[in-house]
Amino acid sequence: MVQTTQLKITGMTCDSCAAHAKKALEHVSGVRSAEVSYAKGDATVVMAAETSTDALLAAVAGAGYRAELMDRPGASSGGGDKADHAGRQLHIAVIGSGGAAMACALKAVEQGARVTLIERGVIGGTCVNIGCVPSKIMIRAAHIAHLRASSPFDEGLGATPPVIRRERLLAQQQARVKELRHAKYETILDGNPAIAVLRGEARFKDSHSLSVRLREGGEHEIAFDRCLVSTGASPAIPPVPGLKDTPYWTSTDALASDKIPQRLAVIGSSVVSVELAQAFARLGSRVTILARSTLFFREDPAIGEAVTEAFRAEGIEVMEHTEASQVAFRGGEFMLTTGQGEQRADKLLVATGRAPNTRGLNLEAAGVEINAQGAIVVDPAMRTSAPDIYAAGDCTDQPQFVYVAAAAGTRAAINMTGGEAALDLTAMPAVVFTDPQVATVGLSEQAAHLKGVETDSRLLTLDNVPRALANFDTRGFIKVVMEEGSRRLIGVQAVAPQAGELIQAAALAIRARMTVEELADQLFPYLTMVEGLKLAAQTFKKDVKQLSCCAG
Repeated sequence: MVQTTQLKITGMTCDSCAAHAKKALEHVSGVRSAEVSYAKGDATVVMAAETSTDALLAAVAGAGYRAELMDRPGASSGGGDKADHAGRQLHIAVIGSGGAAMACALKAVEQGARVTLIERGVIGGTCVNIGCVPSKIMIRAAHIAHLRASSPFDEGLGATPPVIRRERLLAQQQARVKELRHAKYETILDGNPAIAVLRGEARFKDSHSLSVRLREGGEHEIAFDRCLVSTGASPAIPPVPGLKDTPYWTSTDALASDKIPQRLAVIGSSVVSVELAQAFARLGSRVTILARSTLFFREDPAIGEAVTEAFRAEGIEVMEHTEASQVAFRGGEFMLTTGQGEQRADKLLVATGRAPNTRGLNLEAAGVEINAQGAIVVDPAMRTSAPDIYAAGDCTDQPQFVYVAAAAGTRAAINMTGGEAALDLTAMPAVVFTDPQVATVGLSEQAAHLKGVETDSRLLTLDNVPRALANFDTRGFIKVVMEEGSRRLIGVQAVAPQAGELIQAAALAIRARMTVEELADQLFPYLTMVEGLKLAAQTFKKDVKQLSCCAG
């Protein structure tokens, strides 16, 4: 007497895996035949009635995969696995392994799907490896170096300029990067049997299959039900004559350098350029920033003015409305030709934005549309123009922040598995880790006016904020923007030490649709920087210079 048994198999990454599992099953005593499908993640085994099912599971495990009986009471097939109309487990392919990819993979597994994650480089993506984590470590070290050399309390605390040992700081930085990558990415992936990791470069064959050029050689094909593209972005290099023939730095190179150059020129005027420019200046470089317009030219003009003033006070040269028309490298130094004369430097950092990593994916074969900048166009549910293909993170037309990417990845997974979730960016906070920091949320006055929204606003300088006065550091401001008529808070812009720590309160107030009067009436702890948000809201009705300390 024979019977048929169904197995669910996880851990397979290609058709060759299915062939290995099939061979292992057919070697079990009593098995007449076995059919294994990589695409479906299952096996159909015809065997003698007395054949041990434990032997089947052991055989699959011996081949390097994990199997469960699909007809066992309480097994995963009856315990919430996401399946299609034919009853098989949904298979999701995820291209990339950064914030968006990990969030999607983990949520998809939680929803009952199985995942194949494909990574061509280092696990973890930009943020942990070459972006947020190493840059903030370097910025923090530079901040401490700056305070040791100079602070508002030097009259009573003798300043001692530190000796900078960049090679030791770099080792400390990279050790923490490795630690976080292992704890938050590699260990999680290794410990999740429903996620198979494939090392190689993916390319679409059509709207439901990928070809992967494996790192160790050869090609594998992957069939999927749904796919997430989360391939991130890379530094965009402007077409300046001569630049490509020089050993310029990108942000990746700068963060990995074990030397602090004596002279550093920086091309760029936004987040990465200003953060690294100040960090290198505080660690000993003489820094010159070439800004095509002004610093933060896309933001409220007051932001660029305040940061420029702070930078110049530290000795950082900010050349506004300046572009390099030619770059050369001779005799170990860079020469940049500009309208204001020639600039010379030992190192040149080019930080003019990041371009989506979408080339080479063969997106057209899958019917996925991109915009003029090469970014994948997505809707609020992270759907692309192809019905079963989603995208999230820096490769899309959404803001390039890792927390946006992670939120998008989670929502994509929900939508892939039958749910409905959208990403609302109307109250998205953003922080630039300069000193003072820049933090924004919601609409600036200019952005509101472009949308046809009438506004009123107040700008409170930090000499009106008790925390700033107690710190003897009143650089910057807090600006509050409201909608005329409804008087709802619609935007906040801040330049202040620890501005990043206050902006979330503003984001929550916008999300709650609070009026400026309601915000002004909230309780804020005294001698905190976030109290400045309350004071700024109060200025719509009061002169805060006439209020006592912590006045309600």
